[in-house]
Amino acid sequence: MENNFFSQVFDKASIARRLKELDNGKVGFYSVGLYPASLAYNCALHTKHNNLLLAPRQGRDLLGAFSEDLLSDLDPDCLEKMRNMSCFAYEGEKINYTLSDLIKICEVVVLSSNSNHIEGDLEEALRLRSILKRDNVLFACLVGSFTYDKCSEEPLLLCQKFSNLAFFSGFHRHGALRNPLDSFTANFCHPDPLNALLGSRLLDKLSPNIQVSAGVHNLEGQYIKAAKNVSSIFAGFAHTFHRDNPGLLPTLLTLLFNQCLDQAAIVSMSRAQENYNSSNASLPLTEIGYGVQRIEAALSKDGALHKVRDHTFTQLTAMVADVKGSMMLPVSGQPTRNFQVGQILAKKISILGRCPCNLGELISWSSSEGLSQGALEGINSLKYWPDIVRKYCITYQDSSMINLLYMSIFANSEIKKDVYKTLTDSRKLTRFCQESVRPDSSFHMRELLNNIDNNEIINYLSESIYNSSFDLQKLENTIYSKNNTLEVNASSDYDGLKKIFYDHFVS
Repeated sequence: MENNFFSQVFDKASIARRLKELDNGKVGFYSVGLYPASLAYNCALHTKHNNLLLAPRQGRDLLGAFSEDLLSDLDPDCLEKMRNMSCFAYEGEKINYTLSDLIKICEVVVLSSNSNHIEGDLEEALRLRSILKRDNVLFACLVGSFTYDKCSEEPLLLCQKFSNLAFFSGFHRHGALRNPLDSFTANFCHPDPLNALLGSRLLDKLSPNIQVSAGVHNLEGQYIKAAKNVSSIFAGFAHTFHRDNPGLLPTLLTLLFNQCLDQAAIVSMSRAQENYNSSNASLPLTEIGYGVQRIEAALSKDGALHKVRDHTFTQLTAMVADVKGSMMLPVSGQPTRNFQVGQILAKKISILGRCPCNLGELISWSSSEGLSQGALEGINSLKYWPDIVRKYCITYQDSSMINLLYMSIFANSEIKKDVYKTLTDSRKLTRFCQESVRPDSSFHMRELLNNIDNNEIINYLSESIYNSSFDLQKLENTIYSKNNTLEVNASSDYDGLKKIFYDHFVS
């Protein structure tokens, strides 16, 4: 998919004209849900400029995402400004903007629909852009969910299927965007540094209370958003069910946060690297706001270090803040909607003494509390979770928390009994947090030490220490040899859940 600001430039003069067009350009949001509406309200609060245009989905009301109680608390003048952002005068009548209108007028069009509509909206946007001959209009998305590709019959990230689709995101609470004193940070990501820089400038000019910086990690950004939406459900559960166990929360929330970033770093290895790693790139990453050009993780294997993860994206402050903020219980106002699902899950588990029977029951619990299914991107992502783990070869130690949440909803009733015990017992859950992040070799070493009175084991340890070399294959052979019956240690609960996840859902 071609998607950039300079698709039809042939000389320096045309580039100069294009830069001037971009400097005065407008931004359009198609499909005005709670987030775009709140962002537009922020713009109406803080600026007199009309750089933002809105096009509600056909048949939807511009302010439909706001409840009647909320509307009564908002500034009427700002609401009128929002209405003016969404329509134009024609023969004495006000006509709502459409997606086609935004493509004609704007330089950036953000397709802000959720996972239920985004692929259809993108296809329609590409069709209209071609008909209107507006190839220089850049498309971006907000969606934070895994989608399903009917051709390959597997789930994926939209920014992997359409690698040049820009991605706009950052931490926000909708109430904060409507607060005249609060502010909001975001990243605008596109694989080409210049497009990212120009796009972030257009969005940054919308309101003085919205600070947007450039990034090239659109794929990683979208993955982080999808994974943190799921993790936010677990965070909401933990804050509510274990509120009387304050020692657990820091460990659990830190692990959820770290696993989100580690998973994205693994996914980053699957992206096309040439755009920003090439020495021929028009702008180095450090020139668009990154602190360093590259942050890598390596593992020792066969006597050499091998790159296994790319953490460069972690310099996108707003993206990282989004993960942290989505797992926090705010001092005032409501937490994120995914967090609220976790709170509802905790309350129901506490009352019923069991996990939900299935996903439908969890959705019905959420609906009864006023949360619509279309807004729950974390649940939409969770449905595809085993396939995502398989597709990107994400290890259990990097995904154990979401795996546990998944089994609490999708496993059979017998498995859920064990999951329930782990989720609801503070000591068991703390041990799960501690044990589940360790590689198998770490457990093997502990099993050896727990059985140090075994002659074969002590010979292996003595030889390994003497030679300053631990042969992991020989270690496994030592543990599982027929002559050894090793003690089952405290990690057995974790081992059992790990085996269940892979045997029942991933294999």
